[in-house]
Amino acid sequence: MATDNALAYDERLTVPRTWWVIVFAFGLAMAMVFFPYGLIAALIAFAAGGGLATSFASSQGSMRIRVTPTLLVVGDARLPLNALGEPEALVGEEARAWRTYKADTRAFLVMRSYISGAVRVDVLDPDDPTPYLYISTRSPERLAAAIRGAARTEEKGDEK
Repeated sequence: MATDNALAYDERLTVPRTWWVIVFAFGLAMAMVFFPYGLIAALIAFAAGGGLATSFASSQGSMRIRVTPTLLVVGDARLPLNALGEPEALVGEEARAWRTYKADTRAFLVMRSYISGAVRVDVLDPDDPTPYLYISTRSPERLAAAIRGAARTEEKGDEK
C-alpha cells in the first residue's frame, strides 16, 4: 500500500562530472591570470573564480523530478496527475524536435543541454494555458512509466 509520500520516481538533474573538472580548470585559469600579481592574488582569484563557476554548475544541477501517487513535482511546480494526459518518452531526434521547432512558447519546459532524453505530457486542464510539459530526464521510459503507473493507481483509488 503506497502512502501519499511514497515516491514512484525520483531524479535530480545533476550536471555531468566533467563539468566539475571544468569548474576546477576555470578557477586554475583565474589563478594563472592573477599569479603575476603575487601568490595571494592568485589564491584569491582561484577561490573567486572557482566559487563563481561552482555556483553556476550547482544551479544548473539542482532541478529535481518526483512522481508521487497523486502529483508530478518538477522543481517548484506541483501538478496533479489527474490533470495530465498520456506521457510520451522522447529520445534522439524526436526530443530535439520538441526542444526546437515543435516547441510551443506556452509550454512548461525543463530543459538541460547535457541531457538528451525527455518526457512530454499533455496538460488536460482546460483552465491551464499550458499545452504540455517537456521534462528533460536521463531515463525517459522510467519517468513515463512512473507517471502512467501513478495515474492508474490514482484512478483506481478514485473509483473506490
